Amino acid sequence: MTKETAIKLFQDQRVRVEWDNDQEKWFFSIIDVIGVLTGSDRPRKYWSDLKSKLKSEGSEVSEKIGQLKMESPDGKLRLTDVADTEQLLRLIQSIPSPKAEPFKLWLAKVGYERIEETEDPEKAFDRAMETYLKKGYSANWINQRLKSIEVRKELTDEWDIRGVKKGLEHAILTDEITMAWTGMTTREYKDFKDLKKENLRDNMTNLELVLNMLAEASTTEISKEKNPETFEENKKVAQKGGKVADAARKQLEKNTGKSVISPLNAKELGKKLDDKNNELE
Repeated sequence: MTKETAIKLFQDQRVRVEWDNDQEKWFFSIIDVIGVLTGSDRPRKYWSDLKSKLKSEGSEVSEKIGQLKMESPDGKLRLTDVADTEQLLRLIQSIPSPKAEPFKLWLAKVGYERIEETEDPEKAFDRAMETYLKKGYSANWINQRLKSIEVRKELTDEWDIRGVKKGLEHAILTDEITMAWTGMTTREYKDFKDLKKENLRDNMTNLELVLNMLAEASTTEISKEKNPETFEENKKVAQKGGKVADAARKQLEKNTGKSVISPLNAKELGKKLDDKNNELE
């Protein structure tokens, strides 16, 4: 089954989804949807109680629910209950929420956007740019970020070819790259920027994004030339790719006299940009 993983936003709240090319369906994380609709801080418990209620009422909806591995807040892939659009609409009818109708419209919009993006992939980038602009990012930063997504995809595709497993093994290799060019693991880098669940790349400066892209693109190219066959060989390739960016970082820092690695996160970067614009005005 060929799948595409993504995060969709409903009123600025994240919903994990996966697109199945074979079935041509979106599958949505049920606990994410319940969290959005109910505002509950225990969506798993709410879903467990709802399943029991539906079963006692003789509903077959919960029995047809499947499971997929989706990325959890700690970055690991874990099995979670998922529903396609039809199943989700039936579940929503059992959840008293003022957001039910807006959510139904959102589901229809997500499906329509997927059809558009299949016919014209540029629309996906346009929507991503629109989302980042709403969050206050500069156009220059957004262009770098979108390019970094493309570079990352090329790297993960290469890892898939080499038999590297999604989830933990991808995370380990990413750590190797990050450590090689920053001197920190991904978790340490996030701590340095005072981040918790936030996406690290969304909190990088332009320079950090560029160097991270260089590290990942270098890893991809070295992998294509070296053809690593084992996970340990892939780790060595990841380290070599990261070292390319490390050399560039050190040369730049030598010439500028300041560190490239910044403790600024997205909120602080946005404030810095606002302050700069106010000064210009």
